[in-house]
Amino acid sequence: MSVRNFALAAAPVLLALVASCAGPGLSQEAISAQPDTAPAIPATEWAMIEPGGDTLCATGTPFRFHVRGGDMSRVMLFLNGGGACWSGDHCDVATEPTPYTPFADMASNDPELLEGVFDSANAANPFAGWTQLFVPYCTGDSHLGSKDVVYQTSAGEAVTIHHRGKANVQAALDWLYANRPAAQRVFVTGGSAGGIGSPYYAGLVADQYPEAEIVQLADGSGGYRAAGIAEVLETWGAFEGTPDWPEFSALDRAAASTEDFFRVTAARHPEMQMARFDNVDDQVQQDFLGLLGTGKPVRELLAANNADLARDIPGIRTFSAPGDGHTALRFDHFYTEQTAGVRLSDWVRDLAEGRAGSSVSCETDSSCD
Repeated sequence: MSVRNFALAAAPVLLALVASCAGPGLSQEAISAQPDTAPAIPATEWAMIEPGGDTLCATGTPFRFHVRGGDMSRVMLFLNGGGACWSGDHCDVATEPTPYTPFADMASNDPELLEGVFDSANAANPFAGWTQLFVPYCTGDSHLGSKDVVYQTSAGEAVTIHHRGKANVQAALDWLYANRPAAQRVFVTGGSAGGIGSPYYAGLVADQYPEAEIVQLADGSGGYRAAGIAEVLETWGAFEGTPDWPEFSALDRAAASTEDFFRVTAARHPEMQMARFDNVDDQVQQDFLGLLGTGKPVRELLAANNADLARDIPGIRTFSAPGDGHTALRFDHFYTEQTAGVRLSDWVRDLAEGRAGSSVSCETDSSCD
């Protein structure tokens, strides 16, 4: 299946959602281009870091990330989401509406405008007082890309896209390693596209901090199961620039899936607690599945993916909630979402504190519908 022939009109709900992310630019002042020279950052304020180097957004605009100071030993690393692109028509910012977030300075990439785990005033926030790193998403590659690609649109126009997801996240990791060298607990998470990349980066963080407790949580990305995924990952260069792990060498790239990043990291770091949250009828994931060439219900595919991972990674924990919403960590409903009598915020707090409970599913009490 050619990634250049997906119909843009197949995902109107997704496109409208992503387009609504555009808004006022960031007001934060960039404090340093060099991670190891950044001044102390107050726990109540966000600072914006412009790392330079090889970092870049999809169309060549600058990348920047955000840090909120806090406990030196406890860090939450969040990879933001916002669509994806793997064809000329999808990646061209002239497409109206644009089906992915192409700039770091869009409102959807500003943690000051988000709620959920970024609400430091909420007493129920599991990460209140932690150091928080927020990695904006502007490369259309689930933070996994490692090459520049020249696509052709259906009108014959050439579109150059910088899939620099790996370089961008690495810049944030470099800041983390330099400024929190003795971190004891690191929670690696992400929403939507960021959820897809989160298990890969949890593995890198675990390599860096062998004595620390690393926990991984993917938010709103568990239903992807389609033959076209392997081709998309190759298009982005997702398996280029990966560490020299035997677990990656053993991977069949021609048949790879997003679940394989869980498997690779779990094989390398079997002690790591891995987890994910999804709404069983997630409409955004359903729209993306359409672009990937499958019309199967996301609920069915999510259940199959979770069953496969439970078989391959017995310690993984999943939370499957009713509804067609998309992601929870960035929104206030993170504190009210509950399934089978378990509140999501409490479930995540237990994960963060090393007290992983059981997997939770609305199938248990027939509340999915």
